[in-house]
Amino acid sequence: MVFGQVVIGPPGSGKTTYCNGMSQFLPLIGRKVAVINLDPANDSLPYDCAVNIEDLIKLSDVMNEHSLGPNGGLVYCMDYLAKNIDWLQSKLEPLLKDHYLLFDFPGQVELFFLHDNAKSVIMKLIKKLNLRLAAVHLIDSHLCTDPGKYVSALLLSLSTMLHLELPHINVLSKMDLIESYGKLGFNLDFYTDVEDLSYLQNLLAQDPRSAKYRKLTKALCDVIEDFSLVNFSTLDIQDKESVGNLVKQIDKCNGYIFAGIDASAAEFSKIAVGPVDFDYYRYPFICFFSLFTVAAVQEKYVKDDDNFDVDD
Repeated sequence: MVFGQVVIGPPGSGKTTYCNGMSQFLPLIGRKVAVINLDPANDSLPYDCAVNIEDLIKLSDVMNEHSLGPNGGLVYCMDYLAKNIDWLQSKLEPLLKDHYLLFDFPGQVELFFLHDNAKSVIMKLIKKLNLRLAAVHLIDSHLCTDPGKYVSALLLSLSTMLHLELPHINVLSKMDLIESYGKLGFNLDFYTDVEDLSYLQNLLAQDPRSAKYRKLTKALCDVIEDFSLVNFSTLDIQDKESVGNLVKQIDKCNGYIFAGIDASAAEFSKIAVGPVDFDYYRYPFICFFSLFTVAAVQEKYVKDDDNFDVDD
């Protein structure tokens, strides 16, 4: 059984930086990592990749040969990869014995909530190679400073979760830069927990630019709340504690914490429904990290005088 992550997110959300950081962090806790670059537009990789889609197809060649723009070219490349999945399978098979896999996908969001080609690639790999993958969906934390963009991020996250049908973790990336993005309307846990969006609707209604879209905003927020699927973890890829906490969540999401455990079904159930730290440190393949709570993240990265509670 092979475990790994499908790293996705809009352009600029930090996917390549994330894969680079994870490829350095995971070996520190005893995992052998293989990064698979499936972004044919990413021609300046900061990490050593075990498999590179450019050995199969290049975006620049597709654009020139078929007179396509970047978006159309990426769709073509994903279609081509799905039809030539045996090529990718043959590249991955030597890695299956002892590697943890990181799949770095393109940043074109339509590939993950509109088209079926990227999903087809992932599902074929899961079926053919018996992979246990979790989708790690990165969203730039600066979107929290703009209520309208934050609603868009929520919709994108929800649509992607429903479309991909994978174990899924949404992540607010670049937390170390959040202070430079602007003032948050509420405390950070409001944006991570996504429990009551009526406060956000009230905030948007105070802006003349968005007040006329009040009914649309309410309808969109109602959809998000009705599904009640979206919440966010936080990440500063340069902070080992932040990365370690996210790794623990991903391990629970894709089932890595169960690997090698000789336990009863009852104990598995307790681990599955318990908090992220439940009996986590019992097992030798798990590293030791303190629980990096949202309150701790806010204290570290967000000034108190820049925020107010939703009750204010």
